[in-house]
Order: sequence, then C-alpha cells, then structure tokens
Amino acid sequence: MVQAGSVRGGIHFHHGPAGDGGAVPRQLPGDTHRFVNRVTELDELNAVLPSEEGTPLVVSLCVVAGTAGAGKTSLALHWAHQVEHCFPDGQLYVNLRGYDPGPPVSAAEALRGFLSALGVRPDSLPQDTDTAAGLYRSLLADRRMLVVLDNAATAAQVRPLLPGGAHCLALVTSRSRLSGLAIRDGARRLTLGTLPEAEAVALLRAVTDGYRADDDQEQLTELARLCARLPLALRVAGERAASHPYLRLDDLISELRDESALWDALSTGDDDEAEAVRTVFSWSYRALPRPASQAFRQLGLHPGPEFGLPVAAALTALSAPRARQLLDSLVSVHLLEQTGPDRYQFHDLLRAYAAEQAQQEEFQDEREAALGRMLSWYLHSAQAARGHLAPAQESLTLCGLPPGVEPMEFEDYDTAMDWSVREHTNLLRSISAADGHDSLLWQLAAVLWDIQPTSASMREWLPVGEAGLDAARRVGDSGAQARLLISLGLAHHRINQLRESLDCHRQALALCRETGHLVGEARSLNLIGLVHLRRRELDVAAEHFEGAAALWQRAGADRWTKTALSNLATTHLNAGRLDAAASAAREALAAHRALGDRGGEGNILRVLSCVQREQGDVRAALRSAELAVEIALVLRDQIIEGYWLLALGEAQRSLGRHGDALASHQRSADLHRRLGNRSREAMAWQGAGETYQALGRSEEAAGFHRRAVAVHRELGDAWHEALALEALATAVDGTEPTTARTHRAAALRLIAPYEDRRAADARRRLERPGP
Repeated sequence: MVQAGSVRGGIHFHHGPAGDGGAVPRQLPGDTHRFVNRVTELDELNAVLPSEEGTPLVVSLCVVAGTAGAGKTSLALHWAHQVEHCFPDGQLYVNLRGYDPGPPVSAAEALRGFLSALGVRPDSLPQDTDTAAGLYRSLLADRRMLVVLDNAATAAQVRPLLPGGAHCLALVTSRSRLSGLAIRDGARRLTLGTLPEAEAVALLRAVTDGYRADDDQEQLTELARLCARLPLALRVAGERAASHPYLRLDDLISELRDESALWDALSTGDDDEAEAVRTVFSWSYRALPRPASQAFRQLGLHPGPEFGLPVAAALTALSAPRARQLLDSLVSVHLLEQTGPDRYQFHDLLRAYAAEQAQQEEFQDEREAALGRMLSWYLHSAQAARGHLAPAQESLTLCGLPPGVEPMEFEDYDTAMDWSVREHTNLLRSISAADGHDSLLWQLAAVLWDIQPTSASMREWLPVGEAGLDAARRVGDSGAQARLLISLGLAHHRINQLRESLDCHRQALALCRETGHLVGEARSLNLIGLVHLRRRELDVAAEHFEGAAALWQRAGADRWTKTALSNLATTHLNAGRLDAAASAAREALAAHRALGDRGGEGNILRVLSCVQREQGDVRAALRSAELAVEIALVLRDQIIEGYWLLALGEAQRSLGRHGDALASHQRSADLHRRLGNRSREAMAWQGAGETYQALGRSEEAAGFHRRAVAVHRELGDAWHEALALEALATAVDGTEPTTARTHRAAALRLIAPYEDRRAADARRRLERPGP
C-alpha cells in the first residue's frame, strides 16, 4: 500500500487484489475487532457494483445518528475489502474530515493525495482544482477502481473527486444526506441508523471476547443502551470492560450512569446521541492514569488532524520513548488511532473532546507552554530542512528552543524535502495555533516560505504570509516585515498578480533603506526588476538589476551579485542584444559553477541556450538546455523545470527533432497548468504550435496559437499576445489570407510602444507582405 502522507485526510492506494495491503484501511483505524455484519446494507451495496458494460456509479452512505460516523466507516471499509476483487486496478481512500473540529480536507488537497497515490510526482501536482480533477479523471478513465470518500461534509466537497471512468464506483460516507449528489450526480443513497440492539450487544461481546465470558445479556443490553448503540461509543466502552475483567459489569454500568448524570446536568439535552458519546468518552478518559490523561489533553492542542511521535514528545514535554508508551496506551483504549509507524490521529469527535478537556483542565500557562514547545519544534525542524532546501537564503536567528525539545535533523536534500511535503499541512495550520506567539508566528511564516514544496499552492501561503507580516508589525521588527513582504511579493508574482507583487517589493525596499539593510535593499531592487522584466519594461528592469548588483557587491554577497548579472543577461536577450547577453551569461555561468549554485547555473544555462540558438549554434543550445533541465530534475523543482523546458523544446525544434520538441512543450504546459502559471502555459502552447507549423500541420498549429493569444490577451501581456498573433498569422496564411493580415495588423499595434532591437525586428517581419 502506498500512503500519501502529505495530505492530512490520509490517502491510501492499493493496486490489485488483497495480499500486500489494502486501498483502504483493513478496519476502522485503531479497531482490532471484527465487524458486526449489517446484512441488509451489505446486500444493498453489492447490488450497485458496476456492470461489465460499465456505468460510472456513486453511492452515498449516510447515517441517521449524527455521531454514528464510525459505524458507516466500518461498514464502508468492510464492504470495500469484500469486493476488492471486482476492482482489479485498485482502490483509493480518503478521510475528508467533514466533521473534524478544524477545517475539512478540501477537494484540492484530496486530489493532490489521489494523484500522488496514482504515480504523479509531488512536484508535478496541479494547484488548480479543475485542472487536478481533469487529470484525476483522465488517469481513471480506463481503469476499474473503487474510490471511498469517507466523512464528507457537503456535496461540493465530494463532486470534484468523483471518477469519470465507466467502470469506477465512488462510495461516499457522510453524516449528512448529501441530497445534491442524488439530484445532480445520480447517487444512490443508503441510510444507516444506529445498530439494532442485538448487533450492538454482539459488538460488545466481540470486543470483550476472551476477557469476559460470563457477562449477563441483560446487563450488556443496558450498557449498549447507555452507549446509544453507537459503534464508536460501544467500542470504547467495550474496551474499558475488557481491560477490567474482574470488575462486575453492573459496577461499570453504574460508573457510566454517574457520568451520564453529570453530562445531563451540564447539557441542554438537545442531542441524546452526542451526549451518550461524550459520556462514554469521559468515562474512558477519567479511567486513564494521570500521565496518559494529560497527554490526551495536550495532544488535543495540536492544530492538525495527524501528527508524528517527535512533535507529540515536544507537546507533552516527554522523551520520545516515554511519549510512545503513552500514545500506545491511548491507542489501546481507542482514544487515539495509529495510522503508520510513529504517526497518529484522533477520530474527529475525540479530537474535539481532547481539545475541550485541554481548555477546561489545563491552566492557561500550561497550554501556552505546550503550544510554545510544539511551535518551536516545528520552527526549528523547518529551519533544519531549510539548510538543505534553501541554503542560499539569508540566515534567520530563531527564538530559543525550550528545554527538552528536540527538533528534526536531516541527512540530505531528499529527506528534508520528504519531511516538508509530509508536514506541509501541519506547518500551515501551526500558524493559526500561534496566536499570542508573535515572534514564533512570523518566523514560522518566513521559514515555511523557504521550504514549501514546489507543488504547494501560492494561494494557500498568502494568508500565512499576511499573518506573519501582521505579527512582525506587532513586535515592531522592520527586518522581519521586509523579509515577509519580499516573500509575499514573490508569491503574487508567481500567480501573475504583478501589481500586488510590485507593491510588496516597494514596501520592502523602503524598509530596507530605512534600516540600512544593504542585502535586503539589493534583493528588493532585483525583484522589482523582475516585475519590470515580466512587463517588458526592459530599460527600467536593467536599471534595477544594475543597482542590485552594485549593492550586493558592496555587501560582499558574491552569489547574489551573479544572480543580478544573470537577470541582466536575460534583459539583453529579451531586447535582442545577443552579444551582450552571451558575454553576461558566460560570466555568470562561470561564477555560479564556482559557487556551487546549481539553481543559478541552470537558469543561466537556459539563457545561454536561447542565445546560442539565435546565434546559429543549435547543437550547443541543445546541450545547454539539456543540462538546465537535468539540474531542475535533481533539485525536484517543478517551477524551474517547466520554464527551462521551453528552451529545450525550442532547441529540439531547431534541430528538426519535432517529436522531442512536442514532448518538451507538452510537459512544460502540463507543469505550468498545475502551478497555475497561465502565462508560461500559453508560451508552451505557442512552442507546440510552432513545432506543428514546422511539420506542415498548419491547422493544428493555429489551434495552439489561438489558445495562446486568448490567454495573453486576458492577462494583459501585449508583447506575448503580439508574438502569438504573428505565429497565428503564419499558420493561417495559406487558407485565410485576409484573417492573417488582420492578425499582423493587430500585432503591429500591440508592439508599437516598444523600441528595443527585438521589437524593431518584429515590426519589419510584420510589415512584410504575407505569402
């Protein structure tokens, strides 16, 4: 079984029949007891298996009792394993956490987990939900698979996760009826109530089997009644009875009645099932030894639904071996679930209960201390990962580490990246738990920017960055504010919000100048230059790059000086000054290699490839682009891989390797679509169109160019719209000469404001009469 640990919903995938693990957990996580059969419901589920001719099916399994969630999960998982032979291509499972105290798993998160489980590389996952859903459905199109969507809150949460394959079945479980699925998606709804009395008693006997042989049927019936015949409450109560084999059952029932009376006095009585569950939780919780009950409460403070042993040790201020003992004791009484080696999670109801007990029974200073330990563990572990993932970034002096907290250490780049992917959601959620810890908050936001996976959504990080910036302002740290403004500017840039990006960078520049921070001032100038470069304001961009290089040189920051030189080379290339671009590129390449800066080396190799191709040295251009893409793959960086593939595709096309060029442009388009970078996706479409044109397939070429024109126009990118219109005119010259002339005239109007050499060359081409 492959488990995608980066998704907090718990994604499981299994390919083929049983024997090497399962697509879905073999039982309800943490449940070591057999399932009590619900024959009628199982027969109804068997009746909806896909037929051989294939029709996409959706089954919604809902519960009448709002707190009976564990029962429908057990039934769904039990049935999934009974019928796994019907789905030879595998099964997918996700807990959508629709009723968790924290935010539910979004469709986008679940899709990323499913795609990872289906073999899509983490750095190639789409950020856009619609794109991810399309890729997911295409991967399932010809497969026969079962998809279990557990604990859904709404139909909208589920709908993007429904497979489109004719032989696939989606099984959705929820505490709601999800009527929208039945109305819009044709789902068949099966309603699951609480267990009948006989089955509730049978479940209690199953849990206590081998521990208590002589319990009276009447007493077991009374115990089941006190548990409202809810499976989760029955398992917890049964485990309590099994752990005290010599205590009479009527004494245990009396204890439970006492707890019930307490809850009755404190509650409004509006939800009998909820109160029954809380009663059983309290009964089991109060029987815990003091260290275990304190650990249970403190774990309720963790902001994420899943966590590992090391952070649990930090939260509880215990050594890892002692923390593992307490975690195991909580698992054994069903107050915690183990999801993998040293990985744990709460059932959503238990997590809410643990958090409530922490608020009620822990003093505020104790809660704050536990949160401080947890946040410090995440911060210092993230900083250790940053040392491998972003070693060139400016160092950050962290808040002190509380006594006894032992953060993670990483052997190499890959182990650090794996951790950042697995803990990404917890790191994001830790920001919301850091209220009142402003220094920790802004530092977490700053370090998280440096280590987030390239597949992470910029839109998810933006509120984190804003929260960090607010915290930095509250503590009056100008350096922290500048740092976070720079990161926010980069995030806006990556999703084509150039105005917002420029505003952030200008604010950061002003702060750095006020504080005399030369390196920060240089970085802000460089990033402002990149925004102007993106807008094709080339002279303004060059001024900013030259200013940045001078400041970095004064500060002795050689690595960053060469970054500005690389950006100047790009500016010369875009302006058509090939000799100047080649000279700057070769100087920058030698410097990046001497400094061991692989990212900088790859970027300038891309620039050099474009220069070499335009100067006629096509084989050298191909080699430079190949080296650049190899570096991107080693760094596992999807952002730069997608961009550098554009240069590789152009070099391949120039050498007549059209199949390779199409593959490069297709890969680039896919990566940029998943990243949400529509501008570069459109550039990849244009590259594909020019390759089809070189093959003499003008109609296909025109289709790609029309798509590129539409995107550049929508984004307000006049230069690239003009280039795409020129390419479109070439594609339709033979069949639509009047339309071709219209496209060339439009392109001429778009490039009129530009006065550089490349623009002048474009004007001459466009003014020539067509064929």
